[in-house]
Amino acid sequence: MAGARARVFIDGDAGTTGLQIRARLEPRDDIELLRIDPARRKDADARAELLNAADVVILCLPDDAAREAVSLITAPQVRVIDASTAHRTSGSWVYGLPELSPVQRAAVASARRVSNPGCYPTGAVLLVRPLVDAGLVPAGHPITVNAVSGYSGGGRKMIEEFEGTEGAAPAGHPFRLYGLGLSHKHVPEIHRHAGLSHRPLFVPSVGRFAQGMLVSVPLALWALPAQPSLGDLRRALTERYRGERFIEMADAAETAALASLAPEGLNGTNRVRLHVFGNEDDSHAVLVALLDNLGKGASGAAVQSLNLMLGRDEALGLEDGTAAAVAA
Repeated sequence: MAGARARVFIDGDAGTTGLQIRARLEPRDDIELLRIDPARRKDADARAELLNAADVVILCLPDDAAREAVSLITAPQVRVIDASTAHRTSGSWVYGLPELSPVQRAAVASARRVSNPGCYPTGAVLLVRPLVDAGLVPAGHPITVNAVSGYSGGGRKMIEEFEGTEGAAPAGHPFRLYGLGLSHKHVPEIHRHAGLSHRPLFVPSVGRFAQGMLVSVPLALWALPAQPSLGDLRRALTERYRGERFIEMADAAETAALASLAPEGLNGTNRVRLHVFGNEDDSHAVLVALLDNLGKGASGAAVQSLNLMLGRDEALGLEDGTAAAVAA
């Protein structure tokens, strides 16, 4: 479809992710955005008409509604990007993380059905998968993922809780853990796409800031069979993401100079910056991914996949289109 004007329908464009995708696509003259009459938003016939009139449908819906939308699509030309959790571990859907492996970009480009990655899994998978593939971290090793996100990651309800004048979270609680039943919906996604044999221990949290994200994976290097050094970890990540537009590998000097790391440093971009922190004797490491939960963690990732599916430049419509230099 390269060169043609593509018809795109965002089903659920009133939510946070849908609004941000629409904002990225509206200025483009290679995209025709199909719109539903707001009065008919819940009309199944009206939705079905647009779902089948599009070249690409982007679903920004709750899981059950996303599955229903897919069931309404009967036209064979329609391709789908689903931003919900519904299809992220399905073998019949392509995982929309082009940097996942050397063959994933081509898989996304040719796919009929693409599942948009979750924000937390994006950071965790980008950190862990290359180390598993390189044999530095066994697939069966117990993995812990700690993460903090801005409250926009919790959708409209959490945004209203933090920003609303009534019922807002008390000012004395700037940070909280959640998902303490250890069954967060992102766990199966991290498990599958990080290449792990066992479910990771995932501890998410939310802070009193609108957007931005830090995902960290602690490793006791002495407990790993290969006993890798910090340099080994950094080299494996650097080699995997060399030349990638949106993945930056912080070098040892940059990381060592940091006294702290804030979660908002890449807001408004489609980039991810990876760090390997550690102590001097190489006995422990903390891998950290910094990203915008609404950028590469949601809407930016969907636009990146859309570009690949349409045969466009991968960075078209994204704020940081120039290639990021990956540390050697």
